[in-house]
Amino acid sequence: MAEDAEPTRAYLRREHLLATARSLFVDQGFHQTGMAQIAAASGIKVGQIYRDFSNKEDIIAAICERDVTAWLEEDRLRAAMEAKDLAAVRDWMDRFVFSDDSAEECRLMSEIVAEAGRNQRIADLNRCIDVRIRESLSAALAAVTSDRECSEEQDALMNFILALGIGITMRRALDPGRKYDPMFRYVSKIIDERISALAE
Repeated sequence: MAEDAEPTRAYLRREHLLATARSLFVDQGFHQTGMAQIAAASGIKVGQIYRDFSNKEDIIAAICERDVTAWLEEDRLRAAMEAKDLAAVRDWMDRFVFSDDSAEECRLMSEIVAEAGRNQRIADLNRCIDVRIRESLSAALAAVTSDRECSEEQDALMNFILALGIGITMRRALDPGRKYDPMFRYVSKIIDERISALAE
């Protein structure tokens, strides 16, 4: 939808449905939430939900697309790269290891990742999201290391950052009461050291 356009009733209904479904998935899990529950909680009839989304996987796909777009902030990265603001690019990269998501949000991410092992549609969705995330992170690494060719070392650092990010999310889902700021700083320092080594 264009930024200056007035949202349509259909758009608002769809956004309300996605927010309701997302909340239910966080509270109850993907498998424990049925379309009838989504309909009851949202106040949208089941028939209308099926006109907008053919199944629960379509709802998860729409939620993931919306979440990754908001989280990834590709416009922010692009603007920092165009301005050659390497500090802003590096700051953008911190989203992979610093997190202030709630434990519930981390559990939802864990559930979506686990569902990829059981559900081909969700696995395909996760692969598409992974490609998009890798493209942005690869561009950021190229900018901060001045290495336009993705070297084996740069690829290894990218995989390291992504693995740490998902691992941190899982740890936060399992142990939400722990203070993670010292770990965030520790991990960020390691990433800075590897970036410096690549930039030499």
